[in-house]
Amino acid sequence: MNLRQLFLQHVAQTSPEPIAFHIVSAEGNYLEDATGKRYLDLIGGISVANTGHRHPDVVKAIQKQVEKYLHVMVYGELIQSPQVEYAQLLSANLPSSLDCVYFTNSGAEAVEGAMKLAKRVTGKTDIVAAHYSYHGSTMGALSVMGDEYWRNAFRPLLPGVWHGAYNTSEFLELINEQTACVLIEIVQAEAGVYKPKKEWLQAVRKKCDETETLLIIDEIQCGFGRTGTLWGFEQYEVVPDVLLLGKALGGGMPLGAFIASQKHMQTLTHDPVLGHITTFGGHPVSCAAGMASFQVLLQEKYFQQVAEKEKIFLQLLKHPAIKNVRSAGLIIAIELDKAIVATEVIEAYLKRGFFADWFLFAPQCIRFAPPLTITASEIELACTNLLEVLSEYPYKK
Repeated sequence: MNLRQLFLQHVAQTSPEPIAFHIVSAEGNYLEDATGKRYLDLIGGISVANTGHRHPDVVKAIQKQVEKYLHVMVYGELIQSPQVEYAQLLSANLPSSLDCVYFTNSGAEAVEGAMKLAKRVTGKTDIVAAHYSYHGSTMGALSVMGDEYWRNAFRPLLPGVWHGAYNTSEFLELINEQTACVLIEIVQAEAGVYKPKKEWLQAVRKKCDETETLLIIDEIQCGFGRTGTLWGFEQYEVVPDVLLLGKALGGGMPLGAFIASQKHMQTLTHDPVLGHITTFGGHPVSCAAGMASFQVLLQEKYFQQVAEKEKIFLQLLKHPAIKNVRSAGLIIAIELDKAIVATEVIEAYLKRGFFADWFLFAPQCIRFAPPLTITASEIELACTNLLEVLSEYPYKK
């Protein structure tokens, strides 16, 4: 059996028709398949490779840590310098109230930990989330996911979860004295890239303060410069009580985190002790890789180039088949005419050497979330080829 057949037989599939093209290497902004063909990566591992694939500094940091130790013991009992140093660097680049980092395996686990933290801090149980929100696929994260199609098959889910429409007064009305936390994405990514109105987000912050509710902002997909500032919440003059990070946090290695004040985090140390634990969360190699990538981002200031690169995309992505383009920095939703099947466009685009994707709640949209290192010439090439693909539609089966 060849590798494709083995893949289909032994690796659990999550869709009836996986893309299944065989990647053998990744470098910078490009992927390479088993035939030697290169592809411009326009999704960056879903907003993971913000500083590109295998940045030399990240590779060196991994090699250096591997020579010292890998996993040694469960989280929180031993002093491990990669964890400590990365937590310190993150805290130094966040508001002073976000000074304590709990590293996890993934963004979804960060969501789970943050919801537990909110219940522990407030003594309350209800959670308010937004329609068409995505926070992960574990049972707690699935409970706050804002789409019944994805939730229904796995019921019963967490009780006391209330959903309201993003950017509406209806959402504000759901927040009350029984609410432990409000959980929102700084940009609704999987809905097809929708940004909050500044006055609305500030009203959410105000209502949380009034009801002693923790505001949890999910920047798992949009943090680390993707929106044009280091953190998306900076653009709205709002500071969350808990910040969720993942994806780009690990520099290509698996890593997530929820970040809060040390005072809030201390509630997880007693009644019960070990209020949240993880075997591999904050793995030293992941922390070393993530810190190296974050240092590159800070030194090279790629996030300061995002607005100009976004502008180039928006200027070029014009075609009769494109109904709308929504963006928040370098996360872009290209909404196609209803007569066009986005997955067919993506497949044809892949044959040309460009790797794009779609959105969970907006399958009519093409996703662009390239490494922040993408160049102007690569953007032009990507847009030109997409427009050519759209001009060739419909395709012959």
